[in-house]
Amino acid sequence: MNDKAKQLAWLRRIASDLQTAILRELEDELPWYRTMPPTRKSAVANVAQQGVTSFIEWCEDPGAQPWIAADVFAAAPRELLRSVSLQQTLQIIRSVVNVFERIIGGQDERMLEPILRYSRDIAFAAADVYARAAESRGLWDARLEALVVDSILTGEHDDELPSRSAALGWNADGECAVIVGAAPVNLDIDLLRRSARRAGADVLIGQHSSRLIVVATGRVQEDGAPQEIDFGEIADVLDESFGEGAVVHGPPASSVQNASKSAKAALAGLAVSRAWRQAPRPVGADQLLPERALAGDPLAKGTLVRSIYRPLKEHSSDLTTTLWAYLDNGRSLEATARELSVHPNTVRYRLKRVGNVIGLDATNARQSHILHTALILGAMQGERRR
Repeated sequence: MNDKAKQLAWLRRIASDLQTAILRELEDELPWYRTMPPTRKSAVANVAQQGVTSFIEWCEDPGAQPWIAADVFAAAPRELLRSVSLQQTLQIIRSVVNVFERIIGGQDERMLEPILRYSRDIAFAAADVYARAAESRGLWDARLEALVVDSILTGEHDDELPSRSAALGWNADGECAVIVGAAPVNLDIDLLRRSARRAGADVLIGQHSSRLIVVATGRVQEDGAPQEIDFGEIADVLDESFGEGAVVHGPPASSVQNASKSAKAALAGLAVSRAWRQAPRPVGADQLLPERALAGDPLAKGTLVRSIYRPLKEHSSDLTTTLWAYLDNGRSLEATARELSVHPNTVRYRLKRVGNVIGLDATNARQSHILHTALILGAMQGERRR
């Protein structure tokens, strides 16, 4: 029997001792291994022990591909790749190699070089396994993300939407808002995600034809609470990731299940954004309420009546009467005062109260346009009720 045959026979005889020594090494050197659930711990042990068989086979034929995925992970559950990181896998490999050097190399120093080459080969093999798993997971995540964004846009979703969002590492229970605009020619999704993370937000990203859809929410903090964010500021940060044209962010929604309202408002705003020549970029969908209402958007009409007309009407009839007169008279204080038979200072005072009640300045050209549209819509609805 030649030296190689004797060596292989000796390795096979001590294989069981090697496996026992590896398990002891894992327990002694890897704290995370000791705290693992029994089923996963057993799976990791099987993977480590498989290294012994793989090494003996490699010594018999060094040209063979060592410890390939089919050999190493055949006896392990599929979720092992998710529960054990690449760094932890390399720590397992290091433990196995330490045992080989101590027991095999201690008996035959000629085996130290083969052990070194074997450890290099299995490290590369492990990296390849994780790279393939990451690629597969990335493709799955991309499909799932597209499904979630599409569900938000259409408003057609089931009770699984929060869990699907959570599977993507997204805070499904916090406030969120939808940001829409033109997709750039060369969309860098990774850059967009990094920008969002720096701004304290997590995002879901979708591309529908020429439009880029971003659903943003606050990141979960260490104490488990969602981070409060200003979605207008988030839109400012992400603005450079969009192509030419308007960028519109919808109003905040209470959760991902209600995000379709934010999406509908943002898309409606994008459709009419050109009608406001001096619209900022990005612009809030609620800043485009008059244009959306003229285009027939029922959500915009309802918002104008609910948030402007009714509060003014319920607060004081003097406010609506003065506001009507002021707007009908071309925003002239004197003409309004003459029509109402009051002093111009009285008109100023009432207009200031309008601002206090609903937060809009009637003397501002853009905001007076919003107010006028709300009054017209409110009056039309009042006529129908009569």
